[in-house]
Amino acid sequence: MDIQLKRGLLDVCVLTAIKNEDSYGYKIIKDMKPYIEMSESTLYTILKRLEIANMLTVRSVEHGGRLRKYYHITDAGLARIEDFKNEWREVMSIYQFVTREDEHNDQA
Repeated sequence: MDIQLKRGLLDVCVLTAIKNEDSYGYKIIKDMKPYIEMSESTLYTILKRLEIANMLTVRSVEHGGRLRKYYHITDAGLARIEDFKNEWREVMSIYQFVTREDEHNDQA
């Protein structure tokens, strides 16, 4: 898969994981696990990139004697999810065009 495409997909997956409630790294990985495997190092790189892009904010909370970072999606992050949904509709149309010959051959 194209690395830029995969990067964009993973960004949207992380945003979606925190869309309904603030969350922290381990829980984000756990919530995504049924759909996609992601290492902690990959996740934290994505979280930092999304923070720099103002798509999420971070706050630290003490938990069990340690600081835990909680991530909160911003309006820009929510907009990115919606943009992705619209872009994906276009990708699916292109896919249907590319595979139409395959479907035609399967019916013959």
